[in-house]
Amino acid sequence: MHAVIVYITVKPECIQEFIEATRINAANSVTEPGVVQFDFLQEKEKPERFILYEIYYSKEDQLRHRETYHYLTWKDRITEMMAEPRVGVSYTNLFPADQDWKK
Repeated sequence: MHAVIVYITVKPECIQEFIEATRINAANSVTEPGVVQFDFLQEKEKPERFILYEIYYSKEDQLRHRETYHYLTWKDRITEMMAEPRVGVSYTNLFPADQDWKK
């Protein structure tokens, strides 16, 4: 498994528009064959902060995700909404075992 957490901070005036754009991206992302999980979360105490929690079968599946129309559309749309550049951090899966992930 290949796990990525993307940390995003948006301009306060862009929160609702960012949520709408990202929901579309997330809804399309979960239909990709290489995506195991794609969660979109908003911080309660600081509503301008979000994370994307993404699980792929492989790094190659993540790279294919970045070539999809919905991702490229999302990326272009949200660029001006961000208060700072988004940060993606890759992780190694430790539990559950890779073969125990269900899609």
